[in-house]
Amino acid sequence: MKAFKSHMTKGLQRETRIETCDNSGAKILRIISFQGGKGSKRRHVTGGLGQLFTASVQSGNPDMRKKVVQGIIVRQCKEIRRADGTRLKFEDNAAVVLKDNKGNLKGTLIKGAVPKEVIDRWPLIGKQAKIVV
Repeated sequence: MKAFKSHMTKGLQRETRIETCDNSGAKILRIISFQGGKGSKRRHVTGGLGQLFTASVQSGNPDMRKKVVQGIIVRQCKEIRRADGTRLKFEDNAAVVLKDNKGNLKGTLIKGAVPKEVIDRWPLIGKQAKIVV
């Protein structure tokens, strides 16, 4: 996983319900934990754009519900600052569901925009994203 060139503010935490923006069959995910997150005493582990996380499927197809899946955050409402000074934020929080830890997506289509910081870190998302911001 590559490092980000911009200042990535972590806008999501555990127990957050997040929508999916792919056609994997899951609609809403509940974040269980973030991979590679460091915690301190009395501090929640948080995550931001491009972060790999583990979640349970809250709603969606009956065969996907109540399963534990892995996903990547592709949009967040909390703004991030790029290296050139511009700021970027989205209207919603969104994620994609993975088949495995290598970045292979379960769905075949990503709806909505995906920032280039996520595509730099996860190139397989960039192949299926229609809009890159």
